[in-house]
Amino acid sequence: MTERPKPDRRGTYAYFQLMTTRWMDNDSYRHMNNTTYYTFFDSIVNQYLIENGVLDVENSPTIGLVAETMCRYFRSIGFPS
Repeated sequence: MTERPKPDRRGTYAYFQLMTTRWMDNDSYRHMNNTTYYTFFDSIVNQYLIENGVLDVENSPTIGLVAETMCRYFRSIGFPS
């Protein structure tokens, strides 16, 4: 049996964005669908770029890309969370 990785401490991360879950994010087992986590990542990256003046979605020739992601699930979330 593989040992579960220990969660990183919040202080490890430089940026946080509050995300609100929606009823439609849940699957039939009442937990958030795995693909929804990745839509959150996309939204958070774009929000970060907009807040820091890097991305202007109306006028900027610059776009933001997430080159690599990894998701370690320490516990499930679902609506309302």
